[in-house]
Amino acid sequence: MAIWGKKKTTEPESREERKAGPIRRLWQKFRNIDWKNPVNRWKLLFVSLIGCIVIFGGGYGVLSLTNSPAFCSICHEMQPEHTSYTASSHNEISCVQCHVKPGMVNMVTHKVKSLKEVYYHVTGVPNQIVQTEEEAISNQNCLQCHSKNRLVTASGDLIVNHKGHINDGIPCITCHSGVVHAKMGAREINVAADRSKWTPENAQKLMEEKYLKPNMGTCIDCHDKVNKGEKPWKDVAYSVPPNPEEKKADTEKVKSSEGTDAAQAAHNKNTQDIILQAVGKQQKDVKVSMACETCHREIKVPKSHKIDDWKTNHGATAIQSLDTCMNCHQDSKWEKEIPKEDITTILKLGPQNSKYTPNVTVTKEEARTNKFCSACHSKRPPGHEQSNDWLTGHSVKASTPEAKAECFVCHDNAKPSPNSTDAKAPTDVYCQYCHRTGFKSDTKN
Repeated sequence: MAIWGKKKTTEPESREERKAGPIRRLWQKFRNIDWKNPVNRWKLLFVSLIGCIVIFGGGYGVLSLTNSPAFCSICHEMQPEHTSYTASSHNEISCVQCHVKPGMVNMVTHKVKSLKEVYYHVTGVPNQIVQTEEEAISNQNCLQCHSKNRLVTASGDLIVNHKGHINDGIPCITCHSGVVHAKMGAREINVAADRSKWTPENAQKLMEEKYLKPNMGTCIDCHDKVNKGEKPWKDVAYSVPPNPEEKKADTEKVKSSEGTDAAQAAHNKNTQDIILQAVGKQQKDVKVSMACETCHREIKVPKSHKIDDWKTNHGATAIQSLDTCMNCHQDSKWEKEIPKEDITTILKLGPQNSKYTPNVTVTKEEARTNKFCSACHSKRPPGHEQSNDWLTGHSVKASTPEAKAECFVCHDNAKPSPNSTDAKAPTDVYCQYCHRTGFKSDTKN
């Protein structure tokens, strides 16, 4: 008795039929079925239904399994990414909700492309997992949960027209690249040697708040380029953290090329121009205002800065409250680039919140290297303009150690050594160039 009913004939199979393979014999039996019989048609429908349930149900099960964050954590090379994900504010959604565009076609395409990850896992895991340009998270993913109508941040301080940015085609990740993984790729703390250190206990130390929030340096860099007529976000690479290996190669290329000093000087001048715009010292007709109050509601110029002689007498305040000054005047906040970090140092010392102790030397070093300070300190002060008068009359301005400390922001006492690691002075004029016999005993240093 066959599943489709009685055989029409009981004649023995011919020699040709016996020689045919099992698939061919099955096909011959299928063709011999009486499809005019409604019972056979119902049997076919039942078998087809069961087959669809098995195929599609199994496929859905495979998709659900591979879409789960737990599946991503199977591979040891993904430990940093999975640990940071579970410690982030986005740990209630799955990885694919961010990393795969909505739609079944995109999902299937992603699964096919992901087969290369299996190949890498078997043949040789890369030293560092980095995001590629084709894997950049799209605005479609973010807008599944977030509204583009937000005008201010949750804190209420930062004013950002999200809708305007999105309508201009600016990717969300241009500003929010660290919201889940704390920019670990750019910081180079997810390399092979560091993967085992990404434990739930260490996650809070490694995921510093400053790397989860938007980097002001990105905003500044983008606004500056817009004012120059550029649209940097049109290049996907602008929104994706640079591959550390490629960045190293570019750095070496720049170092080996001619005109490096000139390029660095031009970069520093551009940064200083931006700073002067931000503090309102340089105004010009621009598309996007660079002034701090354009984007920040709660940041205002402190009252102490509004006194008449603040420009010439703020040095003493800087010595006493340098840490407070650096809250706003830290030039690293104005840089788009994220520096490389050492994961062992982070875990050992934790976030650096050490209490500042007033120190003239530290203040001097900061004034020499900080682009905020050098924007003014690299220029000759008004009191120095009449060189002849100043040359013979400046001693009264440097009669005490405190007064000399202000001079030493720009000048060195002795000729600096070429191999010195100290911050370079803005000027090559030093005291002992003229005072070769030293100073009077009551006014040392």
